[in-house]
Parts: sequence; C-alpha cells; structure tokens
Amino acid sequence: MNTIKRFLFKDLDIRGQHIQLDDVWQQMIEDRHYTPALTEVLGELTALTVMMANGLKHPGKVVIQIQGEGPVNLLVVEASHDLQIRGVAKTNRALSNETTLDELLGNGQILMTLENTLTDSLFQSYVDREGLTVTEAFETFLTQSEQLPSKLWLAASEKGIGGVLVQQMPASADKDEADIDGDAWNRVTTLADTLKSEELVSLDSETLLHRLFHEEVIELFEAKAVEYNCPKDPARIEDMIRSLGEEEARKLLEEQGEIVVHNEMCNFHLRLNKEDIDRIFDKTQH
Repeated sequence: MNTIKRFLFKDLDIRGQHIQLDDVWQQMIEDRHYTPALTEVLGELTALTVMMANGLKHPGKVVIQIQGEGPVNLLVVEASHDLQIRGVAKTNRALSNETTLDELLGNGQILMTLENTLTDSLFQSYVDREGLTVTEAFETFLTQSEQLPSKLWLAASEKGIGGVLVQQMPASADKDEADIDGDAWNRVTTLADTLKSEELVSLDSETLLHRLFHEEVIELFEAKAVEYNCPKDPARIEDMIRSLGEEEARKLLEEQGEIVVHNEMCNFHLRLNKEDIDRIFDKTQH
C-alpha cells in the first residue's frame, strides 16, 4: 500500500487523512543505513509532507526541511502536487545512542515551503519546535495556521510509514444547535489515541477506521497513489560540470583521475572520465 486517503465523519464536522507507505518508503531509504531514531523522524516528516501536498490546489510542491545543529545537520522531504516524493537525512558524524529530536537535531529549525509553479511563487513559514516530537510541533502548527483543531498520529520504521490526521471543521451552517455533537472531537481523538505504531504502519484505511470508529458514519474517499521519484539525471549533472568551466573541470580530472559527483538526495554516484569531459566541452555539439 502506497496511498493517502481522505475521510469524513459525516455527522460530526470532522475530516481526516490516512497515509500508508511501504515500498515507496523502502525505496527512499534504501542503502541509507539510518538509525531507527533517524528513520522515525524522517518518516514522520515524509508523512506530513505528503499530507500537506495532498491539499495543494495548484501545480507545485511542498518541501519540509530541518537545518540541524546536532549530529543530523539536514532533513529534507519534497512532495509534488501529484504526490511524487523524495527525501534525505544528512549527518556530520556517526550516530550512536541519540534518540530524541533534541539529541538528533540540537536547535534545528523546521521550515516549510509551498511552491506554486503556475505563478512561480514561494510561501515559506517556520514551524515552532513545540513539544518533544515532530508530531507535536505540527499539531500546533496546523491548529494555528489553518485555525482548525488538529491531531496527528504518526509512526515509521524501516518497513513502512503510517499516519492519521484529523481536523475539526466549523459546524455546518445548516445544522441546528441541538444537532451538534459537542463531545465528538474528544470522542474521536480519545479513540485515535489508542492507536499503536504497528497498527498505523500495517493496517489499511478501511480496517483501521472501522477498528477505531465503527460506531460513526465515515465517508472514505478514493485513494491517491504516492510514488518515489528520484531519477538519475546525467544531463543536469553535466550542466553543473559545464558551469564550472572547462579549465576547472580538466584541473579536477587531472588531480583525481575522474570526476565523481554524488547526488545525496537520490543517493547515486556519477563518474566522469576524460572522454566524458571531452564530450561535455566539445563546442561542435552545442
């Protein structure tokens, strides 16, 4: 399952999203060798980024990044409006026993960027590090920024990611006060608090929502597929080499015998030899 689904409590003015990623997540962290604690934090950020991108009304993408001051100096996840994702965590030393967000990141700041490719515009906002986890920080952020009470439950391991977001909407205008269930929000969030991490990662939307809320009337909308998209792009790397200038590129080639470019986001190496450099700077081809 590599999907995200919206759902609606039809009688309660509460909406939600459920995300479950397995193969896509495994592709994203393949050969990264992250510790369990770092895997969990990056997984939570990935779930949140997809949830935010699922709400985009225009072509573009959502980027959530944390510039850390601890042993993890960068976490970044991107998700496009059509839910193509990629992401990476970078460390400045080997991790050992760090488990908490503060131990991993120090005083790192969370920055969210919304990009609109139609208008070529960016909107950026900082997410306060409220609480001890990514989940707590974004609960506060969503509640304040969208002015809707919001609750999150997230889990991530090397096998997969799972997450549930619920938000309380304003009461429908056509409802009489007597029809409003004043206890609904507390009831829904209390039931969701019983979720275990393994249930978030392993249960599909129908099973999870029925297990939690079988007494409520829930409309579950069509699933949207999430895909990992981090293609090897030799042309882009060759453009980067070209921007160095021929003199500098040949100097590097002479010093090192080859030019090796590591794409950290997509975790691949591209090796360029003399024939490659000759071709890149062959003016008859441009």
